Amino acid sequence: MHFASPWALLGLLLIPVLVWRIVRSRGSDAGAVGFSDTRALQTRLRVRPWLSRTVPWVRLAAYVLLILALARPQTMAAVGKETTEGIDIMLTMDISGSMLAEDFEPKNRFTVAKETLERFALQTTNDRLGLVIFAGQAFTQCPLTLDNEMVAELVRQVEQGIIQDGTAIGMAIATAAHRLRASKAKSRLIILMTDGVNNSGKIDPITAAKAAAALGVKIYAIGVGKEGGAPIPVSDGLFGKRYMRDPDGTLQMTEIDEETLQKVAQLGKGKYFRATDAQALDKIYRDIRKMEKSRFELKKRRPVVEEFARYLWPAVILLLCALMIDEVIARKAP
Repeated sequence: MHFASPWALLGLLLIPVLVWRIVRSRGSDAGAVGFSDTRALQTRLRVRPWLSRTVPWVRLAAYVLLILALARPQTMAAVGKETTEGIDIMLTMDISGSMLAEDFEPKNRFTVAKETLERFALQTTNDRLGLVIFAGQAFTQCPLTLDNEMVAELVRQVEQGIIQDGTAIGMAIATAAHRLRASKAKSRLIILMTDGVNNSGKIDPITAAKAAAALGVKIYAIGVGKEGGAPIPVSDGLFGKRYMRDPDGTLQMTEIDEETLQKVAQLGKGKYFRATDAQALDKIYRDIRKMEKSRFELKKRRPVVEEFARYLWPAVILLLCALMIDEVIARKAP
């Protein structure tokens, strides 16, 4: 137990003074009875002197209890432990130009990827999430946090084109692994989502995956896009939307380096998935959640309980008793 207002306990310093005054005045209590016949009052007169002497002590006890109540005693918050399950996950999202491909009708890959990650974050409870976005370079959009609503909001705010175009898969893996390096969770994951071939960055995917595996980080790789690829739209202020073309004039189609992604997942002791539509992508994230869980302990604190009432009410009762003795039972006759 502790006191929320310990300064009130200074009132207890007056107790020796009050005790001294009570002891000093004990011999001065003299009463007069104004009745000619006191036989009817004999019982009362035998009890009254003793009761009169208890009144100051009753008031003193009430005073002590009131001081304790004023100091606001509180029960110390009990600390318990709850075993739960959770993991540390770095969500790694490709935002290169090819993610604008429109083979996830009626939306493009980028929009579907954002909606899937946002939903995944909002449905997460005990896991810590972080977010890495990449195109020609990789950046940490959000470090690991239990505030998964904030992660969802940051996913919503991601825009295509904020990083120079390209696909730096190796840099994305290395950046995510670096964020997980200091994690003490038993299970640490990178969920890598991309629709392309590594063509940027100083680190290749295989080297980055080996480094992540050395840190004990597991990698799940997701290739996004339908079989055969899809044309890549580009915005043109003059002619509106058009599609990228190869030098020979044919439509440029997206392609996924599945062989490298499979090798990355194998090195990371994870698994490779192929998402060909929005429903498949959503299911992949649900499946990964089911496959990966680790147990850890959370500390739980119970609310602080105010205990002043257990001192206040006895004090009130004692004061009423003193008043009853003084004014009724042991009242001196005029």
